[in-house]
Amino acid sequence: MPDEASPLAIARLDAAGRLIDAEPLLSALNSRAGGRIGAPLAVPGIAALASLSHRLGIHISRAVVAADGETELDLWVRAGPDRGGVRLEVSGWRPRAAWRPATDPDRERDFFRTYAELRWETDASLRLTFVSPDAGAHYGFDPRTMLGQPLTRLFALAQDMEGQLPILSAVSARARFDGQRAEVRGTGQWVQLEARPRSDPAGRFAGFVGAAHGAAGGAPAVARGTAAPASIPQLAFPPGFARRLERALQGPLARIIAAAEAIADAESDAPVHADYVGYAADIAGAGRHLLALVEDLADLQSAEQAALATASEAVDLADVARRAAALLAIRASDAGIAIAPPPAQAMLRVTGDFRRVLQVLVNLIGNAVRYSPSGGTVRITLEQEDGIGRVVIADQGKGIPARDHERIFEKFARLDPAEPGGSGLGLYIARRLARAMGGDLTVESAPAMGARFLLSLPLRD
Repeated sequence: MPDEASPLAIARLDAAGRLIDAEPLLSALNSRAGGRIGAPLAVPGIAALASLSHRLGIHISRAVVAADGETELDLWVRAGPDRGGVRLEVSGWRPRAAWRPATDPDRERDFFRTYAELRWETDASLRLTFVSPDAGAHYGFDPRTMLGQPLTRLFALAQDMEGQLPILSAVSARARFDGQRAEVRGTGQWVQLEARPRSDPAGRFAGFVGAAHGAAGGAPAVARGTAAPASIPQLAFPPGFARRLERALQGPLARIIAAAEAIADAESDAPVHADYVGYAADIAGAGRHLLALVEDLADLQSAEQAALATASEAVDLADVARRAAALLAIRASDAGIAIAPPPAQAMLRVTGDFRRVLQVLVNLIGNAVRYSPSGGTVRITLEQEDGIGRVVIADQGKGIPARDHERIFEKFARLDPAEPGGSGLGLYIARRLARAMGGDLTVESAPAMGARFLLSLPLRD
């Protein structure tokens, strides 16, 4: 947790993680790490936290260890969305005690030697100082040519599911890492890297002692920049797994969110330290994001069933649209956006599944609120022609190019990964549900012209 007596340094990053401005303390640390204004933040631990905050669209606070020359600093970093980028507040600034020298320089090397397929070691600059001689025959390269080269000359590192490189956090914290996926360059063979840090006699970071595993029985090779072959099996879950997961997690997550929101709202009613109020808000935001993801995964498994079951009942599109708008009214108001639902007397009867229609409209209106500018209006209108009833959700956002009109309905599709948003499953699930009810979901849009999402269902006689 932050120390109230410690200095606070504030900085701002743009959507791409480039430093816009920073107060002197943080600016100097970034400069010593090789960074500058207008370039990506050069302090890995802080940069990773900023990236996560921007991707999730929430405030996050946590401890970060940053290297500063031959010393290390214990920092407390708070990152949050700000004007399309990220605002950083960095406090703490406490020097960390020096690393203790290893009592047995060969102990870590022996640990890996017993089972590693490829052993490697680096110096403090991550240049290779050792590559196991027998690795050359296994992977088809000359280990001697790798000595003195950067670690990345041997391995092409891949991001994890969070879009991070585990090795970067380990370098920043001088800590052990594992699960770093990589391709042995020029071979097409994928491995998992793990390593332990080592220290010199003075206790300073001296590099890593590491190993590579999994090439012999790992996943089929995939060339960089290409899609995986269709023959690679997709991850499958037993029927009902996602719903069971949702039921197992929904209750605990809801309780965590409720407790965190209670703390966050208690600032004016009880003597709660402002820092704890901020932490509680972070926890609530992260909990809501995780709960939404769990719900999306459950909906995804339901939507991908070969015979998706939906009810066939009379549904008043106007009534469902008004209900969906009411559910999102507070979120829209907080964002400075108005929702214009169909008038109270409007009615449009179609055949569908009431619960599923409401689910689709909540998703569409929520997206419209998310991507509309402050002061804008989300309009909900009704149309009918040739036996089809239609509800139209129109926003005033930046619009969608014609080439992406179909892509946005693909699974996990995100047109701009830098923008905060959901899982990329919402529109995919919504279209699957619409078609399962005998209708469709389409979009009409152009850049700078906003977007119109049209949910069409058969008219009810």
